[in-house]
Order: sequence, then structure tokens, then C-alpha cells
Amino acid sequence: MRLFILLFLIGTLLPFRSADAQRFGKKDLPPALTRDSLIEKYSEYGTLVYLKCENSVFPDDVRNFGYTYNGKKYPASQHYSDSTVAVFIPKYYNAGRDVDILVHFHGWYNNVDSVLVQFELIEQLYESEKNAILIIPEVAKNAPDSYGGKMERKNGFKKLIGEVLDSLQERELIKNDKPGDIIISGHSGAYRAISYILLWGGLIDNIKELYLFDGMYGHLERYTYWLDHYPAKFINVYASDTGTRSETERMVENFSAWDFDYIYAFNEELTPDILEDHRIIIIYTNLAHEELIHKSRNLYKFLMASCFD
Repeated sequence: MRLFILLFLIGTLLPFRSADAQRFGKKDLPPALTRDSLIEKYSEYGTLVYLKCENSVFPDDVRNFGYTYNGKKYPASQHYSDSTVAVFIPKYYNAGRDVDILVHFHGWYNNVDSVLVQFELIEQLYESEKNAILIIPEVAKNAPDSYGGKMERKNGFKKLIGEVLDSLQERELIKNDKPGDIIISGHSGAYRAISYILLWGGLIDNIKELYLFDGMYGHLERYTYWLDHYPAKFINVYASDTGTRSETERMVENFSAWDFDYIYAFNEELTPDILEDHRIIIIYTNLAHEELIHKSRNLYKFLMASCFD
């Protein structure tokens, strides 16, 4: 009961903004910050490569003619034709029998290049010293759209990961192409693609952890089913002044009713023990929607307590 009162008070004391209001403007790279310059920028940490993958999220038939949102047209040629997958391999990476993978799906009005810079994904992985590679597929590019493209197809995720690892092995960047433990990270509108991955994307036994950064906008049943049937770890971070508050409250209600073992925590009170000792963690943060991945080094903290070596 105290938890529900706490959730209610958090939601009423702060001004509520709809999910749409949380979508931020187009985040193109500055003209001087090209992909070549990003490769150079991150070379001190390891190797950044850009692949073109047939099994990437887009292109996809459903968005062949683009998408219209709030009366604005988002043409396929600009927003749904990029098959890029960014991959980062830390310089300390030690190839083993299997390849452990952190996969990040970005949200609305973003792209693979901008999230690298804005959310400091490479820096946080590198700082954790975890022996894993980072994969970032392009989804809807600079568009207000949660549609997950080929990730919504059966075994779509498995095909993408398989193609990426094959490509890396051909380039002699890794020694084998067998996926090991997988952690999925998603921000905001990434919730939909991730929910389909949990539904039938393949490699479900490899997916050991999931970090959802202010993205619980829907498909709650798929996340709950996954947690009920697989011994995986789930961390859900939400800000109460966004559209994720109501779905988070529904999730907590389900967890309580079904006797799921979970813990509720404030972002500023997170400790290594909390992150290491609990399988399901619901985190409230005062940080803004666009700050909660990197501002308090959340991704780094989660990785430090993760299954990765």
C-alpha cells in the first residue's frame, strides 16, 4: 500500500506530460561531426564500425511509403531506408568461445550517431570494462515512430544478430560468430521493438537482462510474460512526468498481485547491492527523459552489476 501511495504522490506533485510531449527535436550531428570523425573520436576506446545489414530494422514493407504523424509526413527515403548497424568493440575485448552483446535501441527523433554522442554509450561500456561488444541498429531515423520494422517479425532479432556477428568475423574483428549472453537496452519508443523481440524475435534464452529507460508505454503483457517464464533480469527506469507512469503503475500492480519478487528504488539511492541482489528493479528518477541514461551513469551502474564478465 505504501508503494502505491508513493507512486501516486510522485505523479501528482510533478506536472504530467503526455508521451508525445516527451519526444525531443531532431538530433542530427553537427556538420563537423561525421561518421569518420566519430570513428576517430572513439578510437581511444576501441573500434567503431558501421555495417549495412540486410536483416536490420529498416527498410521494411510497412514503411515503404513513409509515415504521417500529427499531420507531418516522414518520407521513407529519409527516415526508413537506412540499414545501418553501428558496432563498437572495446580495445580490451578478449574474444572467447561466445560473444557477449549489449544491444541498444534508440527512441523517437534520434539516430545511431546521435545516441552514441548524447548518451555516452561507448564511454559507459568502456568504463565498466565488461567483455562485451555494443550493437546499435538504426530504427526509425529522426522520426516520431515506435514501429520496430523487421524486429517485429518472427526470428527477426536472431537474424540481425547472426548477420552482424558473421560480418564482424569476416572482418576479423571477432574470432567466432556464436552469440553468448545478451543484454538489451532501450530508450523511450524502443519499447515496441523490444516487446516483439521478447514475443518471438529469437535468441530468447540468450537474453539475460533488459534495461528499459523511460519506455514503458505499452505491451506490458509481453514483458510480464517474459519475466514469468524466463529467469532474466529487468530494470525499468521511469520519470513520473512522462507517459510511462501509468504503465509502470500497472506493472507494479501486476507484480504485487502475482507475487513477483521486485524492488522499488529511487535513482539517487541506488547501490551496487540493490542492482546485484534483485532480479526485477523499478527505478524512479528525477532526471529528465533525455538524461536518465547518462546523467547519473545509469548504464554504467547497471553493467557493473550485470551478467557480463
